[in-house]
Amino acid sequence: MELAKFSMGIGDRFGRQGKAQLEAFVLAGQKGANIIPVWNKSNREHLIVHTEPSEVRLEADAAVKVLGWKHPYHVDADHIGMKTVDRFLAPSDFFTIDVADFIGKPAEESAITSLVKDLHKLCGSPAIAHLSSPIKIDEAAITRVGKKYLAAVQEAGRVFKHIAQAKGADRCIIEVSMDETDSPQTPDELLLILAAIGREGIPIQTIAPKFTGRFNKGVDYVGNVEQFEKEFNDDLAVIAYSVKEFGLPKNLKLSVHSGSDKFSIYQPIRRAIKKHDAGLHIKTAGTTWLEEIGAVAEADEAGLALVREMYGEALKRFDELCGPYASVIDIKRERLPSVETLNHCSGADIAAAIRHEPHSPKFNSDLRQLLHVGYKLASERKDRFNALLDKHAAFVGKHVTYNLFNRHIEKLFC
Repeated sequence: MELAKFSMGIGDRFGRQGKAQLEAFVLAGQKGANIIPVWNKSNREHLIVHTEPSEVRLEADAAVKVLGWKHPYHVDADHIGMKTVDRFLAPSDFFTIDVADFIGKPAEESAITSLVKDLHKLCGSPAIAHLSSPIKIDEAAITRVGKKYLAAVQEAGRVFKHIAQAKGADRCIIEVSMDETDSPQTPDELLLILAAIGREGIPIQTIAPKFTGRFNKGVDYVGNVEQFEKEFNDDLAVIAYSVKEFGLPKNLKLSVHSGSDKFSIYQPIRRAIKKHDAGLHIKTAGTTWLEEIGAVAEADEAGLALVREMYGEALKRFDELCGPYASVIDIKRERLPSVETLNHCSGADIAAAIRHEPHSPKFNSDLRQLLHVGYKLASERKDRFNALLDKHAAFVGKHVTYNLFNRHIEKLFC
């Protein structure tokens, strides 16, 4: 099973927007951009919303049938590890193996010694085309990377073997996620990580490294765009070299996690993948939920009342909701409107504050981030929320499609 050159991870917290999401990919095809949808939902999201991985497969299959989609599509077991993978095995064909908890954990000394011996051939200055500057590898560098990342690579190998035994190695797409660490991987580190992954026999088709800057949930990139572009191009150069040298799949590509709404880096990404003739996987989970609540607030008085109610509760339970996402949000509490203020806003005003139109004077990135991580509140009111989504399906779906196509796909690929 081979992942296409360009693919996009699309989350759907409440499983109602599969058709609306897929319509964005149909529009992309009409514009000459062939992007493959990958429905993704993490174990944490399933636990919060009380859903099963099989429901994601059913949603994807139903959308494909209704729209007559003739291209590939996938269902991602997002951010799984050995403890959580089993419930995803049957419905999923894409597996994002998250090894963040193993980064920095020491591997056995004998394993590091063996790694240094096996990768010694890389010592010197590998001839990697299109790097911004040459890199140098020595045994100390291999040892340093081994101490920080080898345990994570070994864990990825264990999880992959478990998946392959259950499904068959040729019936799954493997991504390795290494983005949740303290600093971006340098080109030499990424090179050695990929060498270790190849040595472990993991047929990864995408890798999610840590990039410079902050990738906060649902809002624009925060950081030095020029530095990001340099690092992104260097990563693509290292991947191209690694595919040839380490026996990795020829379609190996970068994955950008929390990639939704990073508008300021979409053009640098677009330039880079064109320059290197490279693929891209980008995850946009969470934005569909935000489009839902914006549309529900705007649709009728019942929806507006529900969104106001959830916001009031979000302020009371701020630490509970934000704690699990502390590393990927940056909310200035003083910029959050009071409950009284929100209660005097119209549904259209609330929708304008939530929707990511950065140049709108009504847009409030802090409110958007808080509601982004507040989907638990809707899950606690699931019957009411789902009833509103069903009642206003066409109106909500229009906003979901517009968001995915006009704000994301068109800017990146068309």
